[in-house]
Amino acid sequence: MAAPLSGHHVAVLMGGLSSEREVSLVSGRECADALERLGAKVSRVDAGRDLAQVLTALKPDVCFNALHGEWGEDGAVQGVLETLAIPYTHCGVLASALAMDKAKAKAVLAAAGVTVPGGGLFNRFDVAAGHVLPPPYVVKPNAEGSSVGVFIVPDGANRPPQEVVAPSWTFGEEVMVEPYIRGMELAVGVMDGKAMTVTEIVPKTAFYDYEAKYGEGGSEHIVPARIPPHVMEKAKKLSEMAHAALGCRGVTRADLRYDDINDVLVLLEVNTQPGMTPTSLVPEQAAAGGVDFDRLVLWITEDAYARGAGGIARKGETSGQGAR
Repeated sequence: MAAPLSGHHVAVLMGGLSSEREVSLVSGRECADALERLGAKVSRVDAGRDLAQVLTALKPDVCFNALHGEWGEDGAVQGVLETLAIPYTHCGVLASALAMDKAKAKAVLAAAGVTVPGGGLFNRFDVAAGHVLPPPYVVKPNAEGSSVGVFIVPDGANRPPQEVVAPSWTFGEEVMVEPYIRGMELAVGVMDGKAMTVTEIVPKTAFYDYEAKYGEGGSEHIVPARIPPHVMEKAKKLSEMAHAALGCRGVTRADLRYDDINDVLVLLEVNTQPGMTPTSLVPEQAAAGGVDFDRLVLWITEDAYARGAGGIARKGETSGQGAR
């Protein structure tokens, strides 16, 4: 029996230009390896400013977008792929751009009935000059991922984080400031509009920062989360609502906080291109549901093909129901 992707050429976009480049290289490598095991011809593309020319020369059937962060996850690369008429994985231009802009995404989510934190956008110099919210609160870039540039200002702090006005700050003039929600860090993968399960994240550092996300042993993932059934169902429902409200497709991941003392659950943000590294949450949730990594990658790829002109089924190959 032929491999599911035999005869198909997949370009895996990885690396890129953002602060999440190193994570993207790992995600891309893992996905490319899986695609090769599935029988595809794989071109590994370190996505630079010449991406359009590279893809025009390669002529892939589909692009597996394993980029994270600015340019790769914010609608920019999606626009290039739309122009080239190449099917691609994950969200389209609008959903990608909207989810990446935390302030605009929060407005859309709140309007759709999703519980989100308060706060808002502030000029970084105002944030550094004095507390714009009563501590504790969180300061983070408006358009970054992987907890890059995030600071928690604890209760009783004398001054705000000065890093936001340092010469090394590269994350824009406005920053998102939100009340700090104490309690548990939760994540929900959403696949084809349906929540997978809820993961409880127990970081080994002060909070779920970059090292906790991607460093070996940086955090413990408990699947399913140790939360009451009503919180489990609400977390899944909010994540599905957020996926739909932002116009997402394919696989996304929602990040939430649960204050178990006050029974308050809020959705922080939606990641339109979740990590696909050995420590990533979505592959773990898929595995908990009986879907191994290769089948997950296959489903994501088939989902992209289904939106293109040359779907796998129309080429005479099928894998049954993919990862679902």
